[in-house]
Amino acid sequence: MQSHWSDTEAALFSESDLALRVYTSRLLGREPQLVLHGGGNTSVKSTVRDFFGAAVEVLYIKGSGGDLATIEAKHFPAVRMETLLKLGALESLSDPDMVAQQRAALLDPAAPNPSIEAIVHAVLPQKFVDHTHANAVIALTNQPDGEALVRATWGERVIVIPYVMPGFLLAKAVAAATAGADWGKVEGLVLMQHGIFTFGATARESYERMIRLVSEAEVALERRGGGVGAVARGAGTFVREDLRELAAIRREVSKLRGRACHALFEGGEEAAGFAGRVDVDGLATRGTLTPDHSIRTKRIPAVVSGASDVAGYAAACGEYFARHASGQTELDGAPRWAVWRGKGVISFGATMGEAGIVRDIVEHTVRTIQQAEAAGGWCALPEKDLFAVEYWDLEQAKLRNAPAALPLQGKTAIVTGAAAGIGRAIAVALAAQGAVVTGMDLNPQTPERLSGVPGLSGKIINLTDYERVKEAVEDVVRATGGLDILVSNAGIFTAGANFEDMDAGNWAKSLEVNLTSHMRLLQSCVPYLKLGVEPTAIFVGSRNVKAPGAGAGSYSCAKAAVTQLVRVAALELAPAGVRVNIIHPDAVFDTELWTPEALARSAERYGVTVEEYKTRNLMKTEIRSADVAAMVCAMAGPVFGKTTGAQIPVDGGNDRVI
Repeated sequence: MQSHWSDTEAALFSESDLALRVYTSRLLGREPQLVLHGGGNTSVKSTVRDFFGAAVEVLYIKGSGGDLATIEAKHFPAVRMETLLKLGALESLSDPDMVAQQRAALLDPAAPNPSIEAIVHAVLPQKFVDHTHANAVIALTNQPDGEALVRATWGERVIVIPYVMPGFLLAKAVAAATAGADWGKVEGLVLMQHGIFTFGATARESYERMIRLVSEAEVALERRGGGVGAVARGAGTFVREDLRELAAIRREVSKLRGRACHALFEGGEEAAGFAGRVDVDGLATRGTLTPDHSIRTKRIPAVVSGASDVAGYAAACGEYFARHASGQTELDGAPRWAVWRGKGVISFGATMGEAGIVRDIVEHTVRTIQQAEAAGGWCALPEKDLFAVEYWDLEQAKLRNAPAALPLQGKTAIVTGAAAGIGRAIAVALAAQGAVVTGMDLNPQTPERLSGVPGLSGKIINLTDYERVKEAVEDVVRATGGLDILVSNAGIFTAGANFEDMDAGNWAKSLEVNLTSHMRLLQSCVPYLKLGVEPTAIFVGSRNVKAPGAGAGSYSCAKAAVTQLVRVAALELAPAGVRVNIIHPDAVFDTELWTPEALARSAERYGVTVEEYKTRNLMKTEIRSADVAAMVCAMAGPVFGKTTGAQIPVDGGNDRVI
């Protein structure tokens, strides 16, 4: 492991101790072998002026849940050292009291909660303190002779702390173990099965001690056969047909969790190699790399050959809870990751962000436990200790304080004709409600037009290129684990002509784009919709179905046929729980098709103003793309959860239709 300290970069952070604390914290955070997604914590002791101008000794420490990779000064709450030291001197301290007293000691009452390790940092006398969950250190400590390995690697340069619950108990253990320490010789603390602390008079000293000690752990592992060569590599057996099984696994996990989840499959060399190990069942299920991970990944993954194995994981979770519970509320029985035998690993999350965090933790877990196994034997903490952290209220609070779930969170959607107008409005609205949306359109600017919206991406696809459409649907399933919402919106308005004058190409083009492409898209999506979570297919029709006009035969007939397609599909797919409905908009003028000039010409033809033309419905209201999108979102959600085969108008009321 290399130091990333740069005098040039450090000079940009030289205005204060806190600024340098930010700098070296980010250096630690950029190295995933040290910390991942909120793991670890750092601090600096300093003197500041309080509201009344009095000098106060404080500890600036990472706020609970902060991320070292992106941390800023505002994420380091200042806590009065006097209070922290008094708390550390107590014989006992409950978690609620610790949190309350630490908050009471904040100089800024609006600051985030200090890390639960604040007292640990306070009892260490050094100015700068760093704490990480370095993979190499954990690989050494989590072995049958872990403590002996630690002492052989670092000798008296580190103080060994046997595993104890984080927080106040750890602070007491650190204070006792370091009493009378010769700080001229000691560079760090190694916490068995937990991580490592380093410290120093300067930010650089503390940081570079961390890099040095972790590098020495890597060397020690290598000497014992636990180098990177111990990580199995292989070629997975994942094939096209396995996408359906992936979707089925994801559905079963979502059922157990009580909400839709994404499933990120990883079948690269390392993931496939791990999933192909003959001992993977036992190796994967010994416990987490560090107890902090249990809040994200649970104690162990599911090890499955297919979707039918997921239920067994939930049953085992119930038994695990019964063995150790003492008044806690049982969490859901859904795995947060799974080993798919012979194929790879799957990470689950209610959002793509959560699934991505789990994926990153899993990647490092899979690699490190294999290195530890090769170096002497991977030994995780006993399950009772992991249970204590997984169900620790201070850790659960981090999840409880997460933003409320959005209506369509965890769901995957496809929207066609998404580059502009109604289609784009639908795609944006679905994404705003939490869905991960892929917009498909022939327009070459589709990716750019859908960029910048969280959860929304665009693909350039000719929807009459049916093999490419099938591949695009598979790409969506491969990326998120399934498909829940299809909005088939793409269409064209062919040139108006009475039947006697209609060109054959006009008719054929309208049927191909406005009818056949919808049917073929549905064909590609149905296998995955059947395995979706509360799945639905929503088609965009037209007022012309029930109130056609002369000269629009090719368009009106195609839309009428799509409506019949919806009715038949509703009959066919209802047994699989897939809802199929159609929406009939009318007079939606905020699209690229309707330029100001076109609107003016149409209004003049009817002898009305543009505003009168735009509101020529019974309610005298303008219908916008956003109105259609809002209805589609409602149809995709629980409001229409028991409705299928329906035709819903969004037209302000049309007397001919009524």
